[in-house]
Formats: sequence, C-alpha cells, structure tokens
Amino acid sequence: MRFSLLISALTLAAVGAVSGCATPVEPEIPNFTTCKEPRPQVCTMIFAPVCATTVSGGLATHASGCNACADDQVLTYVDGACEEGGDSL
Repeated sequence: MRFSLLISALTLAAVGAVSGCATPVEPEIPNFTTCKEPRPQVCTMIFAPVCATTVSGGLATHASGCNACADDQVLTYVDGACEEGGDSL
C-alpha cells in the first residue's frame, strides 16, 4: 500500500514537472512604429533613442522617433538604441 502511494506521488510530481516545462514561451516581438508621410520637418530636443530600420535593410540609432522619421531613408523604428551593428545618427 505504501509503495503504490509512493509511486503515485512520484508519478504526479513527474507529470507536474514535465508539464511545466512543456509550456511554450512566446518570443518577445518588438513593437515597431512605421513612419508616415508627411515626414516631420522639425523635432523637439527630447533624447529618447530608437533603433530605426532603413530602406537598405540596415539599422541606425536616432535620438528620437521624430528624428528617425525625419530621415526619408527610415521605414520603421522601435524604442531603444540599436544593439551591435547599428549606426548612430
């Protein structure tokens, strides 16, 4: 009796541990903002870096979303400076 109770408890613990590992983890997808026409001509001096995607497929850090969209080579941007490989503008 004790042996079957022990086996049942171990089985339940193993199922709980495995099912906890099987939960899929959603990757964090950045929230990109698309630049719209007309492009800004003047931007405030607020420093809130963004990582912009250019028409050539490159990445570039801009001082703000406004500054990024003022550049006609920028398609989209996401909050935060670009990690390695992005140019600072």
